[in-house]
Amino acid sequence: MAGGNDVFDLTGRVALVTGGAGGIARAVAEVLGARGAAIALVDVREAELGEAVADLTARGVRAFGTVADITDEDAVENLVEQAAARRGTVDLLVNNAAIGVHTAPEELAADDWRRVLDVDLTGGFLVARAVARRLIAAGKGGAVVNLSSIAGSSALGRGNFAYSVAKGGVNQLTRELAVEWASLGIRVNAIQPCQVNTALFRTLVETPGSEGGELLARMLRGIPLGRLAEPADIANAVLFLLSDAAAMVTGAILPVDGGNLSLNAGGSLRGVS
Repeated sequence: MAGGNDVFDLTGRVALVTGGAGGIARAVAEVLGARGAAIALVDVREAELGEAVADLTARGVRAFGTVADITDEDAVENLVEQAAARRGTVDLLVNNAAIGVHTAPEELAADDWRRVLDVDLTGGFLVARAVARRLIAAGKGGAVVNLSSIAGSSALGRGNFAYSVAKGGVNQLTRELAVEWASLGIRVNAIQPCQVNTALFRTLVETPGSEGGELLARMLRGIPLGRLAEPADIANAVLFLLSDAAAMVTGAILPVDGGNLSLNAGGSLRGVS
């Protein structure tokens, strides 16, 4: 456990993690919990959320779960109040919840467009607003990390249109909130992962009869480090941005992408044909 002058020590702080039933969120919660933070997980999937909390608790993390839809303003206000009532003021926020659709723009239904933007962009704003209101009222600082994507800075194609647009919005949301809240002691940053080796991603590329193998190979050709990101890679970056080690960092959009955004589409890697 952390302690003393460790800049990564989160003892006494409360971290709220949305999309809490997913693989990245579990890794984030485990890393933050190991550094002393109490964890409030939020998700709409009740059974999976319960499994995540049980798993984290078995690993020694102080965690609890709240089932809530982050696109519902009242539900967001209630979940932040509940987290504060159980653990104290929420000091740290990880906006991880996201959905996507794989539909060409000309075929995309308006309802699907709205739903992706509601969850991936508006929901993140609503939770950040609720957390910040309470920090400001208490005269406390805090830190927010938004999970963006390489899709927020470069187009992926393959019907990722709505998701990519939403993640581009997340990048600008991060910059604007960082400037708006800087004088109040609330830092806001974002992470841009490449493809992450979660159970959901493996389902996508390992489905029998699918083109997943070819798709995976194409993805890996675009990642100079030659591998997918692991959930722990994302979690460690989140820890840095939430901790006092990043006390002078706000408004940053940090790629955790193995060099993907640095590689030109016409570029090539040494030793790779």
